Amino acid sequence: MSVTRDEILVTLRGVTDPIGGQDIVTAGLVRALTVDGGTVRFVMEIDPARAKTMEPVRAQAEARLRALSGVQSVSIVMTAHAAASAPPDLKMKPATPQGPEKIAGVDRILAIASGKGGVGKSTVAANLATALAAEGRRVGLLDADVYGPSQPRMLGVSGRPASPDGKTILPLRNHGVTLMSLGLMTQENEAVVWRGPMLMGALQQMLFQVQWGALDVLIVDLPPGTGDVQMTLTQKANVDGAIIVSTPQDIALLDARKGIDMFNKMGTPIIGMIENMAVHVCSRCGHEEHIFGQGGVRAEAEKLGAPLLAEIPLHFDIRTASDGGAPIVVSKSASPQAQAFRNLARKLIETGQA
Repeated sequence: MSVTRDEILVTLRGVTDPIGGQDIVTAGLVRALTVDGGTVRFVMEIDPARAKTMEPVRAQAEARLRALSGVQSVSIVMTAHAAASAPPDLKMKPATPQGPEKIAGVDRILAIASGKGGVGKSTVAANLATALAAEGRRVGLLDADVYGPSQPRMLGVSGRPASPDGKTILPLRNHGVTLMSLGLMTQENEAVVWRGPMLMGALQQMLFQVQWGALDVLIVDLPPGTGDVQMTLTQKANVDGAIIVSTPQDIALLDARKGIDMFNKMGTPIIGMIENMAVHVCSRCGHEEHIFGQGGVRAEAEKLGAPLLAEIPLHFDIRTASDGGAPIVVSKSASPQAQAFRNLARKLIETGQA
């Protein structure tokens, strides 16, 4: 029987920080906790001056977790950031006019876009990122959906990115994907009430001031529509192509066409389209039902002369996996739903797009 996340947290609350006197969970030292079957991983974020004194605490936490029934392996990494370090103030820097630039260390940039919200664009982006990582690619994911950043929850990432000098931002990482999101800079229930110039400045900082490292591909999860963020991305960064996500529904396709038109006007190639929620298969009887229509995205892709990259089913497990912080590519890698994303990743790699 697999151990649960709650059991892990209860056990870690029995380990005390010797300086503050609080348990290490309450003290906020446990970051990026993931529980995958019998494997438990997390990061302990500490002051570098306390590295020696915290090693016994790390060892105690590891020993307690290994003693739990269902735990097969434990990985605890201590990271040390200076106490004075703080993430830069993304709100204070307006956008500055300059042409498209290449991000240091990043080979390719792929934008994941949709004409309207609610079509599963962010779910597709998270699963595509983890699928590419599973295929051996070095992957980054920039959550540029500034008004509704969901990637920290989907990838099971928590904690604030550090900044050693107040300028460079150190991203977080989980499931083989390097992540940066405005959601890591704000509280989960805190609204981002910004006008266009603030959004453009924040996006440029997340593009060019994040220490992405060497990446084969950076996936950018865009907000729905054709607004400031989309325009800023295509004007400021060398975007290699856009992938349009839509359901087969006529209303969704109507907005998807507007998104495609915007990228055409900005000179960004359309790599292809993905039909999400293509078909629902009843878990009881196996009956297939095309809730949002059938074949609409395929027909639209044919009109554009762009490939239909994937048809992703509407499935309960895809939703629950994303809500749980481990996309279905990670949590149920052998399932047909996960394989749909793995096939998509392989297709992009084979065609040189990723």
